[in-house]
Amino acid sequence: MKTARSALYLALLATLSPSLLASTAHPMLEEVYVTAQKRQQTAREVPVSLQAISGEQLNSRHLTGIEQMSDYLPGLSMSQTGIGTHIAIRGIASGVNQGFEQSAAQFVDGIHFGRAQLSRAPLLDVERVEVLKGPQSILFGKNSTAGAISITTAKPGENREGELRVLHEPEHGETDVRFVVSGPISDNLSARFAALDRRMDGYYHNTTLDRDESGDIEQLYRLSLNWTPNDWQIFLKAEKGRFDSEGRNIEVVQPVLNPHVGRPPVQYASVLSALTQGNYQLDTRQDFKRQSNGDFSYNDTENITLNIEKMLGEYLLSATTGFNAYRYHEWCDCDFTGAQGFNIVSNENYRQTSQEIRIASAEDQPFSYLGGIFYQHSTLDFHDDVQVPVDSVIPIAMMGTLPIAHLLAGASTQRNFDQQSDIAALFGQATWQFQPHSKLIIGARYTQESKSASRHQYHMDEDGHPLPQGGVADDYNRLWSIFKIDPHQIKGKRNESGFTPLITLQHDLNTTDRLYLSYTTGYKSGGFDVRSNAAPNALGGVYNGPSPLTNIEGTWEFGEEKVRNYEWGGKFVFADGAADMNIALFRSEFRDLQTSQFDGSLSFNVANAGEAVVQGVELETRYALTERWMLHGALTWLDFEYRHFPNGQCYFGQPDNIAPFGDGVCDATGLRKEFTPEYQGYAGIDYQRELNNGWRFSHSLDLIYSDRYFTTPSLDPRMVQSAYVKLNARIALAAADDRWELALIGKNLTSERVIRYANGLPVANILTQGTGSGFYAFYERPASVALQGTIRF
Repeated sequence: MKTARSALYLALLATLSPSLLASTAHPMLEEVYVTAQKRQQTAREVPVSLQAISGEQLNSRHLTGIEQMSDYLPGLSMSQTGIGTHIAIRGIASGVNQGFEQSAAQFVDGIHFGRAQLSRAPLLDVERVEVLKGPQSILFGKNSTAGAISITTAKPGENREGELRVLHEPEHGETDVRFVVSGPISDNLSARFAALDRRMDGYYHNTTLDRDESGDIEQLYRLSLNWTPNDWQIFLKAEKGRFDSEGRNIEVVQPVLNPHVGRPPVQYASVLSALTQGNYQLDTRQDFKRQSNGDFSYNDTENITLNIEKMLGEYLLSATTGFNAYRYHEWCDCDFTGAQGFNIVSNENYRQTSQEIRIASAEDQPFSYLGGIFYQHSTLDFHDDVQVPVDSVIPIAMMGTLPIAHLLAGASTQRNFDQQSDIAALFGQATWQFQPHSKLIIGARYTQESKSASRHQYHMDEDGHPLPQGGVADDYNRLWSIFKIDPHQIKGKRNESGFTPLITLQHDLNTTDRLYLSYTTGYKSGGFDVRSNAAPNALGGVYNGPSPLTNIEGTWEFGEEKVRNYEWGGKFVFADGAADMNIALFRSEFRDLQTSQFDGSLSFNVANAGEAVVQGVELETRYALTERWMLHGALTWLDFEYRHFPNGQCYFGQPDNIAPFGDGVCDATGLRKEFTPEYQGYAGIDYQRELNNGWRFSHSLDLIYSDRYFTTPSLDPRMVQSAYVKLNARIALAAADDRWELALIGKNLTSERVIRYANGLPVANILTQGTGSGFYAFYERPASVALQGTIRF
């Protein structure tokens, strides 16, 4: 691998040596077309903070999903967590709870992909990705408070075309094969078929199981039809896929001690060693080696999209129907060590149908508008269980103080959650050009939403029998209460409505430059907590017997999240069309921010965080120095502050929460949120030239920068990602007619160690009696160099 990286460096240095001004022809930037306002426009015409990545950029840089794409979209972040997926725009995310709607909403061909799990699905045959920052509450099918990620897949065309793209990376065993074929079937019917098969051994080594992890398999198959009878346009897409993993990219790092509990601190590693008679030694070095008894995540997806358009005089009538579903089955060795502790098995089944009908007037009028109605129905069924293996160290650790602790061996606590949701909305947006160079844009959306849900938490003995109340069941309940788990049954219904207006003033300085000023509001609906292991005291838990804990307080219902957003922006063109720059200054004021907080044991509880303010500046630019050389980059300055968050999550050993088990609540007012670096950005340079033999040579070099940031939801100052600069590069040879291409793609060539997510170790607090713990952390992939070949026909 070092040889491949060195060869890539030398090739880049050799091509950087010619003069940047070797070509004298006047360059011009290509226009970027988007549909952020449900009309085809150039990105310069859209008065909103917007970044777009083309399908060719995704392919050339081998950006296989949203997580990799975030390097080139400052302000967007995504990562897996211990029990879910975290996706954020401008630092705003929904936290880890299956009951949350997503603050950063995802849409694919106009269909809402609102579940966090779907953000892990692979990207295939994409025309472009648009990231709209700030509340998007008018024209998209579901309110979002942080922004929207709009993905447009490639459509069938009138020309016959095909492509085979193969990539291989030997160090981590990655192979990626993509195939696309498209063309007409008849005079008014065309089709497109795309397929993906991607596999990777992984960049972690599990020393317990002696295997590389995570072993990933991604497969996706998509068929699209485009039918244009008379003046109708009918688009139908059917897709089926899977993304599976064996193992996880997690390791235990950085042990910590708590000197505030009135007893000598004990290292968690020492406790595990003692409980296993020295047979297990916890490795806390950051070395891409992990210890685990096995994890997996199996995910199946399917979706169908039907879009029908017809011109009615000067008006365009559109109808978009969507079906979206997924199933997953996951096994988490959630003590995150190679010692037998506990496992969490979870299953989720989600189904969604939606319908939107929209009418749009002609755009080239002094007054234009579009509006419509939207409806969505969804069902969610979730089941998980916390299992204590028969050889778990947890019962052994508790035997000294609780004679009945042996009952935990082989036992489990389980949860069933189901929910139905219905959303109906009426929306519209109008543009009035009241002066030759000035426009007023006014929009609004009225939404009604209803949800009904139930949660049932119950215990099972070592023989798999549910436990009734009384008798030995009270002994089980007493044991599980140590982990803040209380058997209970809860049902609930919510009905809410929201009105979200938008006002934008746009002024064109000339034919290419414009300024805008906007005010908009957004809200994200409330709901029901899926993952809390106890009932709120106000609802009454089933178990009221003696407990080591005086308060087993859970959560159930949470309120809606609201935001007001102010934004000033400008879009400018320089150097006679060779350069452009977009700038946005924003301020978002949040109330009742929805958060998910680890309770220090096995559970995550939902809380509304009070008030937070997010403000900053976003800058994006391109500059075609010559026909051969292109500079491009983006930079974000972000200021995040909790203005009022008295019920924040404590980190382990925090002086404000010094009781042996504590209530886990600490004041986070005045602090930044996790994953909110103050500065974040990238800078890139691209070069291409025609060679004398008819081939074309090209290369790109990208520097990705991030300032330091908290990595844990508890904002633990002992687990902060330091500032870093990553280096990505690509060199390629291609035929002049693009029939073939061969490329080397290098990522993170300096092997920066980047934490995507971290949190405190479950159970460590209890097994050490509050004196010792540590962190589990997800780390980004280290340096990799892949060979990519493409054939077009």
